[in-house]
Amino acid sequence: MRRLRTLFALLLGALALAGCTLVPTASSPQRIGPKHVPFGLLGKTIPGTNNGRVRFISQPVYIVDATGHLAAVSRIVPSPPVLESVLRQLIIGPTEIESGGGYTSALPKNLIILSASFRSGIGYIDLASTLSKMRRSQEVLAVGQLVLTAKDVGITLGIHVTGIEITVAGVTQILPLPNGHSAIFVTTGDFQRLSNS
Repeated sequence: MRRLRTLFALLLGALALAGCTLVPTASSPQRIGPKHVPFGLLGKTIPGTNNGRVRFISQPVYIVDATGHLAAVSRIVPSPPVLESVLRQLIIGPTEIESGGGYTSALPKNLIILSASFRSGIGYIDLASTLSKMRRSQEVLAVGQLVLTAKDVGITLGIHVTGIEITVAGVTQILPLPNGHSAIFVTTGDFQRLSNS
């Protein structure tokens, strides 16, 4: 009986507190004047830096269209683009609007990029897990997404990217090609036929 009274008192207290709020509410959004925005958040530079700025650009990444081909779509990334950050945008996959249009991604959502950079016109991508656990057709599309996206990042940076190599925790991977063969170094030309452009 004592537990029942305690439970009833707690329930009554919770109901009383549910009707209270510390934040005043309004029936419609309220405009906040620039003078009332703290910490310099509306400034042209990053607060706490010596005139630090971030500029953004539109960068193409490749996802799979409704016909099963690779199609370029735009993502907003900091300028100048870094291969690693652009590939992370690629892993996020299609937007809701793109998904509604039948676009998908062959890359697993839980794929982790340990590092990605260019050296001598080659993109080196180190992943936390292998892509070889996927069906071969999906793996070919996933590698195509990576190599064509890397090529476009290189174009933005003024680097002639010939292809990519993928490692998993430092171990070089053998990658499938659209023609049925496999290779350690895959070129943009190997996957150009998968592109709808």
